[in-house]
Amino acid sequence: MAACLLMLAVALLCAAPAARAADEADIALDTARQQVERIEKRLAGDTPMAGSELAESRRVLLQLQEDADRIAGEQAPELDSAKARLAELGPAPADGTEAADVAEQRRSLQKAIETLDARIKLARLLVVQSQQLADQAAGERRDRFRAALFERTDSILSPSFWNELRLNATRDLQRLQQLGATMAAAAAATPATAWAALGAVVLVVFGLRRWLSRRLVALTAERAPSGRVRRSLYAVAQALLAMLVPGVAAYAVMRGIVWTLPDTDPLRELLGSMVGATCFSAYVAGIGSALLAAKRPSWRLLPLPDDVATGLRWHPTYIGALIFIGWVVQRLGTQVQTSLATEVAINGVYALLLGLLLAHTVRRGERLRLHSHAVRDEHEYLPRPTWMTLALFFARALLAASVLAILVGYVALGAFVVRQVSWIAVLAMTAFVLDALIDDVATAWLGSRAAGADDTADGETPGIRLRRQATVLLSGALRLTTALVALVLILAPFGEGPSDLLRRTDQLRDGITVGELQLRPTAVLQAVLVFLLATVVLRAVKRWFADRFLPTTSLDAGMRASVATLLGFLGTVVSIGLGLSAIGLALDKVAWIASALSVGIGFGLQAVVSNFVSGLILLAERPVKVGDWVALGGVEGDIRRINVRATEIQMGDRSTVIVPNSEFITKVVRNVTHQSPLGLVQIKLPMPLDTDTERAREILLQAFVDHPDILDTPAPNVQLDGVDAAGNVVFNATGFVNSPRQSYGVKSALLFKVLQALPAAGLPLWRQPSMVLREVAAPAALPQPPEPRLPGSTSGESPA
Repeated sequence: MAACLLMLAVALLCAAPAARAADEADIALDTARQQVERIEKRLAGDTPMAGSELAESRRVLLQLQEDADRIAGEQAPELDSAKARLAELGPAPADGTEAADVAEQRRSLQKAIETLDARIKLARLLVVQSQQLADQAAGERRDRFRAALFERTDSILSPSFWNELRLNATRDLQRLQQLGATMAAAAAATPATAWAALGAVVLVVFGLRRWLSRRLVALTAERAPSGRVRRSLYAVAQALLAMLVPGVAAYAVMRGIVWTLPDTDPLRELLGSMVGATCFSAYVAGIGSALLAAKRPSWRLLPLPDDVATGLRWHPTYIGALIFIGWVVQRLGTQVQTSLATEVAINGVYALLLGLLLAHTVRRGERLRLHSHAVRDEHEYLPRPTWMTLALFFARALLAASVLAILVGYVALGAFVVRQVSWIAVLAMTAFVLDALIDDVATAWLGSRAAGADDTADGETPGIRLRRQATVLLSGALRLTTALVALVLILAPFGEGPSDLLRRTDQLRDGITVGELQLRPTAVLQAVLVFLLATVVLRAVKRWFADRFLPTTSLDAGMRASVATLLGFLGTVVSIGLGLSAIGLALDKVAWIASALSVGIGFGLQAVVSNFVSGLILLAERPVKVGDWVALGGVEGDIRRINVRATEIQMGDRSTVIVPNSEFITKVVRNVTHQSPLGLVQIKLPMPLDTDTERAREILLQAFVDHPDILDTPAPNVQLDGVDAAGNVVFNATGFVNSPRQSYGVKSALLFKVLQALPAAGLPLWRQPSMVLREVAAPAALPQPPEPRLPGSTSGESPA
């Protein structure tokens, strides 16, 4: 009873603030529901909404979605707490004998649970409904944007276009003057001390920027690793510093103007967009100047001649300034709601100037490059990458087409193409610099680690090799992420901004459905982390088991290696199972995979499975083990490792032979060290039949006994094998050593000693064969050939 009274007192103390929070949540949800219903009716109405109205409706819907999601998240713990308190009270007595205060508390908790549950359901319903309507508004806006691309207006070269612009210029100028007066009044309302403080901040930032620019080169040269990483790091720092002073100055001006304005004033949004335009245009100028590196050719990332970089050094600034002016003019036109003719004129002139400037930059760069190659020697020629050649070709073609489209009246299409080319160029430069920085940092880190590994006596350790692999994989993942983000942001001019594209990534939490499996990026990442963590832990357990526990047992080295290998197999299977479970794929759901793989196992994977099973049999039955000396099909050597599929055998010449595991199961294997590790030393020596056999036996036996590697047990022995076909008596001397690997060397040493001791003891190893001489009759005289005769001579005449 005391506990119930205490809980009731605590509930009463917390009731007032909780009630106020609940009332605020109900009011917010009711207001959000009304706004969602109003926007839904407007989207479903017969009158189409304007583009700006669609954008505003989508912004409101996304804000309502965030608010409803926040309210649902705040109410969920309260609902769980109320359910927990109700569970503490237990079930109500069936006979109705419950105390009045407990019954009252039970009723209040049940009512609170129902209210909280209804509030959370309404908030979640608003989240879903707001997201659906926001997607609908974005879809209609994109469709209208694409349809408007091919609408034709009067050409800016025609007199009718300028006549219409002149008729609306008076009204547009009046609205612009009103906006200027409003901004001036807001700026005048700001205290002088505030302007002084903001100006001081700008001056400090300007001085800091100059100091950082001077220190940047020294810091990069002294602290950054040698190589390309200095250049890429310097380019990134230069691009970021280029935004510092303009961005801070624009923000200071905005804060000074809106100092006294309320948060809901539209002027705040306009000035905020101008701050964003300032930062973006300054970044464009900074990244372009950093890539050109006109003053520091050795720090240049792009393969550009010095003449090209020097000739284009001011063009990034020109492009950034024009982007800022065009952005500000367009936003001012939208803010004052200029006429259609004025809006078309602003977009057309801005796109035309930007397109001509970009085309002039490309053309001037090509002319400077050709001139530089003409005056340079052939060995100084800097080849241009193929991707840059193709990019410049398409850029020239698109800019020419956009300028032509603007001149003939397709202002929307031409302006879109120009914005797209400039946006892709900025993204390409940013992605290039980030990709170079990531790759250079990874290369420098790997180079330093490799140098450290070479200095060690053992070379590269497994830990260093694992870190190198992780570094390469991480750099590849970061570079791929950079390319994918750039590719996604390229779609921003197609009616969506970067913030909209980033917000759409929240939908990846739902993932994709493959059968009954829900693949979500978070689940995949969790599965990878679980697999890696399980692998690391199980490898540590395996290492501890093999290095610390197994040496304390009576198992030999081969058996310990087999047990450690089996633990490695088991750890791999467990890691894969845990990873599949983390991704949501239970083992009972892979039956269809096993059935599908059974066909492949029966045909293509038969040999692999056979070797795998044979490896398990080798580790279990241990007909051969690590360290055994085996002979198989002409291959003879020591077993160094038994893997999943094959076994490694080290030959006598230090070469390694990879033998499939099934060979040890299906064929005859000679295991020299299977039962006993002892090695046999055997010498068969033929000697003449009249040799003193006792004396020869003593010499042979004494040579075996004196050798330090010959074991006393089993004792060496000398026996007679018999008489060979040449009439020699054959001695067979045998002894044992600790390992068969010693047999060859010990046998050679014993032969040297025996072949010296036997002749020294007067026991020749062979007898000179006796020879029998007999007379041989002389051969009969051979007939003599006739003497040659000269032509014309007669018989009996000799030549003169």
